[in-house]
Amino acid sequence: MRLAVAVLVLLALPPAAPAMAQDYRGKQIRMVIASGAGGGYDVYARVLARWLSRHIPGEPTLVNQNMPGASGMNATNWAYNSAPKDGTVILATYNADIVEPLFGNKSAKYKSRDFAWVGSIGKQQNICMTWHTSKVKTIQDAMKSEVLVAATGSTGNSASLPRIVNAMLGTKFKVIGGYETTESRLAVERGEVEGICGLSWSTLKASNPEWTQGKLMNVLLQTGSPRHPELPDVPLLRELTKNPDDLRMLDLLEIPENMGRPFVMPPGTPAALVALIRKGFDDTMKDKDFLAEAAKAHLEVDPMDGATMQTQIERAYGAPQAMIARAASFVENPGQ
Repeated sequence: MRLAVAVLVLLALPPAAPAMAQDYRGKQIRMVIASGAGGGYDVYARVLARWLSRHIPGEPTLVNQNMPGASGMNATNWAYNSAPKDGTVILATYNADIVEPLFGNKSAKYKSRDFAWVGSIGKQQNICMTWHTSKVKTIQDAMKSEVLVAATGSTGNSASLPRIVNAMLGTKFKVIGGYETTESRLAVERGEVEGICGLSWSTLKASNPEWTQGKLMNVLLQTGSPRHPELPDVPLLRELTKNPDDLRMLDLLEIPENMGRPFVMPPGTPAALVALIRKGFDDTMKDKDFLAEAAKAHLEVDPMDGATMQTQIERAYGAPQAMIARAASFVENPGQ
């Protein structure tokens, strides 16, 4: 009798949910790269993809997929709204896209806080540069003469930094947008533009090492703090900025640079799978083989884990509204 009752009770219970997979055995993960092939983000993501699998339980296959467009916005929108949420997608996005929703960019159809933040390989210290043949060789020269600089869109570092520097220092950078990632650097070499303002130093070392090794450019300015050890004589934007309000705004604007090379997963990805990928990422950052290849490819490795990235995002979104609005006027207004 007791056995019969127990059976009836078991039959009345709802079916148990399937257990969450504890590894990626037999699975494939797409590494979706928000930039075109050959750029710094592309190089960093592909090197990571080659070693990340060995640190994920089940050692899944990682497949790279470039999804360029709108300074990374196309891929970031896709990852938020359309990508599978089953743990099979990792997005390598632009750090500038982190704050686009905060600054009111209506093209940003996502909420940065909702992404599952995996980690970042390294910081991204941006520079303003001109080709070695340009008459503009210092930031002071850029205050006297108009300088045509290439950009990949109306937003993103190569479009927003020239506007910021113009407003703070009185320089005369003129943004020429519409270039793809690699095309913007070819435009410099061809003489279509004089340079790029808002280009990562680490990107240049990875994608165009001949520029840095052959001294083919004039580095006018660098962002962040402190000065990059390889650029000891290049002034920092914050060193030349005298207005205290501008300095406080730079603290906000430089949060994306500190987060450097962000890797995220779509919102709604099961927490257990995010945890596996996060741990795999953290372990890869200590992998001697990964570090050896990164050094060979001239990649800077100064990692930030996913939890710290989440804290940085909350810090940005917690800034005073007046400061956010002023920062947005530079970042999002092409006419500024």
